[in-house]
Amino acid sequence: MAKVMRAILVKEFGDANVCKLVEDVPIPEVKSQEVLIRVHAAGVNPVDTYIRSGTYARLPNLPYTPGADCAGVIERVGSEVTKFKVGDRVFTLKTVTGTYAEYCVARSDSVFPLPSSISFEEGSALGTPYFTAYRALVIKGHGKLNETVLIHGASGGVGIAAVQLAKSLGLRVIGTASTEQGLQAVRNQGADLVFNHKQEGYLKDIENASINNEGIDLIIEMLANVNLNYDLQLLRSNVGRVVVVGNRGTVDINPRLLMAKETSICGVTLSGSTEDEIQMINAYLQVGLKNGNLKPFLGRIYPLEQAAQAHTDIICNSGTCGRLTLKI
Repeated sequence: MAKVMRAILVKEFGDANVCKLVEDVPIPEVKSQEVLIRVHAAGVNPVDTYIRSGTYARLPNLPYTPGADCAGVIERVGSEVTKFKVGDRVFTLKTVTGTYAEYCVARSDSVFPLPSSISFEEGSALGTPYFTAYRALVIKGHGKLNETVLIHGASGGVGIAAVQLAKSLGLRVIGTASTEQGLQAVRNQGADLVFNHKQEGYLKDIENASINNEGIDLIIEMLANVNLNYDLQLLRSNVGRVVVVGNRGTVDINPRLLMAKETSICGVTLSGSTEDEIQMINAYLQVGLKNGNLKPFLGRIYPLEQAAQAHTDIICNSGTCGRLTLKI
């Protein structure tokens, strides 16, 4: 086995151009409870760009390789690892070393079996998007059978995952997107109603689409700095709640909108997950992947050397459609 690999290294925090391809990065060693994965595809998440820019709350030591989500094949296992063997197809939720590389190391409890029906590119779209969406819908949002959920920004990686999961859980799904491609993608994932959130009057259309015009039970919000105050106006009295998944700035809200309807807002982050939650979510995903209810939807696929372009596109391109992926 080779001793070096190709990987993206970030040596200073900054714009997307600090993502540099290096050809001779040492392949990391595994500790007793870790596995070495030959990465075939790595998912690109918005949080990867926040970390790279140096604006995230928790920052790695420099230099570092970005990425937490990947899919690939187990190359080596630590001495205490019993649930995986060399050659197993897997995907990750988080890793010890970054995934924008030919090899990465992860703790075995952050690695999960990848069904044979799911490609490596699709597998790299499972970790952060699907675990986040499940936490937002079920663990924080307490979504219930036959409730109406609005997924405000449904065409990206987490949004598509949320649409699929919500339908599998028996919720009525309203999704929004800003391009025709995005709108069609959300429809294709099974959303009951789809609206263009760049179109004037769409909020009134959503309100009218609620059951008996009483409002929305649950809103999964992908861009709170733009939409949160509008979300509060859409909520159903006494039961309505907003779960904030994504945000890129500050926002002014009128607390009276919460008070008058006795509704609520909460945030969600993967770092708050317990081990029991992680195992519960994985069990649900494994069933859904095998029976076909869940199927990651891919957007643009980039070669590893175009990681900087992927970082630019995921933030700057309006109406990102599907999961952005690095093929390695």
